[in-house]
Amino acid sequence: MRTAHRTCPICDAVCGLRLTLDDNDRVTSVKGDQDDPLSKGYLCPKGASLANIDSDPDRLRHPLVRKGDEWHEVSWEEAFTAVETGLRGVWDKHGRDAVAVYFGNPTYHTMAGFTYRQPLSQSLGSKNIYSAATIDQMPKHVSTGLMFGDAMAFPVPDLDRTDYLLILGANPVVSNGSLCVAPDFAGRLKALRARGGKLVVVDPRRTRTATIADEHLTIRPGTDPYLLLGIVHTLFAEDLTSVEVDVAGLDDLRALAADFSPDVVSPVCGVPADTITRIALELAAAPTAAVYARIGTSTAEFGTVAQWLVDVVNILTGNFDRPGGVMFTRTAALEVFRTRQPFTLGNWHSRVRGLPEIMGEFPVATLADEVETPGEGQVRAMITIAGNLVLSAPNGPRLDRAFADLDFMVCVDPYLNETTKHAHVILPPPRILQTPHYDLMELTVAVRNYARYSPAIHPLEDDQRSEAEIMARLTLIAGGQGADTDPSVLDEMIVGGLIEAFVNIPGTPIHGRDPASVRAELEGPSGPEVLLDALLRLGPYGLTLASLREKPSGIDFGPLEPRFGELLRTESGLVELAPAALVADVSRLRDRLSSAPADLLLIGRRQLRSNNSWLHNVRSLVGGSNQCTLQVNPVDVARLGLGARAVVRSASGALEVDVEVTDSIMAGVVSLPHGWGHSAPAGAVAVEHAGVNANVLTSELVIDRGSGNAVFSGVPVTVLPVG
Repeated sequence: MRTAHRTCPICDAVCGLRLTLDDNDRVTSVKGDQDDPLSKGYLCPKGASLANIDSDPDRLRHPLVRKGDEWHEVSWEEAFTAVETGLRGVWDKHGRDAVAVYFGNPTYHTMAGFTYRQPLSQSLGSKNIYSAATIDQMPKHVSTGLMFGDAMAFPVPDLDRTDYLLILGANPVVSNGSLCVAPDFAGRLKALRARGGKLVVVDPRRTRTATIADEHLTIRPGTDPYLLLGIVHTLFAEDLTSVEVDVAGLDDLRALAADFSPDVVSPVCGVPADTITRIALELAAAPTAAVYARIGTSTAEFGTVAQWLVDVVNILTGNFDRPGGVMFTRTAALEVFRTRQPFTLGNWHSRVRGLPEIMGEFPVATLADEVETPGEGQVRAMITIAGNLVLSAPNGPRLDRAFADLDFMVCVDPYLNETTKHAHVILPPPRILQTPHYDLMELTVAVRNYARYSPAIHPLEDDQRSEAEIMARLTLIAGGQGADTDPSVLDEMIVGGLIEAFVNIPGTPIHGRDPASVRAELEGPSGPEVLLDALLRLGPYGLTLASLREKPSGIDFGPLEPRFGELLRTESGLVELAPAALVADVSRLRDRLSSAPADLLLIGRRQLRSNNSWLHNVRSLVGGSNQCTLQVNPVDVARLGLGARAVVRSASGALEVDVEVTDSIMAGVVSLPHGWGHSAPAGAVAVEHAGVNANVLTSELVIDRGSGNAVFSGVPVTVLPVG
């Protein structure tokens, strides 16, 4: 028997795990690591099932090449040659923009996903770059970009020290947090209340987070900006602002909020006017306070406005970049993703709908347009990295049809599923426990300054390739290199480029040194690990990969500290409280004040034992609350005459689904979880518990104008009894 340490890579909580392995190296138990200074032994059902996820018998082990309707296992060299032939055939005939790439959510949770994402995009030379960011989080990137000049400067609620927490459109007790790394989120919220603080949750559903709150306010989906504007109005009207950072646009913001008093916004959002006023007063009066909002507010039609107003409230109440308010994590690894240049958007536009580029990518909501519409630049080939777009993107059935007509498709994915079935080549990465791990992205939004590295637990077998090698060779092929090019060539370019840049920057640990001697000091069995060693050495704590390996349970560098001054990158040098693009969108909010609400609105639902589309093939996670049902309030059930099943219709499509009657959801709202609707050739367990694809009902034509993000929350629907 032996014990191995591992960071759980499944969700945003980055919990530390201890795995027990028998003499045959099989995992016999998974427990929380009590010595991890961030997670302190916390373990959720997903982490407890890590061994089952890792050993899923339906995971692909060898590369597959499709010939007609038949799949054939081939060698890695044959697979890479097929990729080179397929991609080159498309770009030689149609140009580089004819090849699109999509990066799925799991790429944010792997070292290789981070290391090669930018090199692959740059090597491809296509404008058609897409990712899961425009499915759930681009509004936050845009709002922070416009306000702070840095689209990666995400304020994190200082959960462990705040006195008052207002949560909108988030269910972190179930999701384990999102853009806020906080293992045992429920325990932290209970500790907040135990020390005399207050927790207020705003959500159309009585979520698990709402059940432990001091107060739960139901709100009509998609109307969070009205509630927040009502709070901003009150802060100005009552002279309760306490701005502690240098800002521009304060008077413009005051004038903007003048039309949105609590009495005006209350009929729209459904929250009583006196409650809105009271919440504003409580936020201003609390010794410290933080406002936190996530998926439910981001995936709505005014998602960017909502995210902007969240930080406006944090700034107006004096709770920005201060302990107990919202703060910014200082990561152990050098933050190379920060451009140090003011944020811009719209440097180019999509071919069909003219949607602006944001952070180098287009909204996934327009991908089907680019595939289906003939003309110069039409997408004729796809590269997908860990993404099941047919289930996760708006109007998934349209993408299903579009992918069937591609000239070539290659997928880096461990599964045959609803999307990868269209591929011509599938390149499966190794199992989770065969891969080293460090959270280069997630640790940028942690509630404490912390680092933890996990080496691979199991070695690769001779007929496997590491995720790093797969991504490196794919990047080289995209750049026009031969399929047999040694991937270490790319790794040396990446690491060498980093060293060359920083030896010339005064004040860095390697300034003025010989690049070759610096490179000689770096260690690691793979390109991403060598890069991590460099980033740690260049980081603020003077770590190395070796020193991090000596602390398998991780290292705590203490609570968050003020650091916003390092991150501010606006041209004015001030926080922009009233960016023109967002002010313009508020006029649309004003125009809708008198609009009649839809009879029924559809929202999504987080599930504790689910994660988007890729955990439904694990039997230990199936069942219980992890089911695909339509939650309906008893009032609506009686009003609509619903039985055990119902037909749900939207402007985009219709589906039939099981009805779950519950008073946990407000009347006039129905809820359907995201990521279901499995069909062959997906895994046997997933197909057995298929559920329905909620994105049959969501439209790719309705997006958040500020960010291009898809709209999954607040979708007008009709619900009818079956028969």
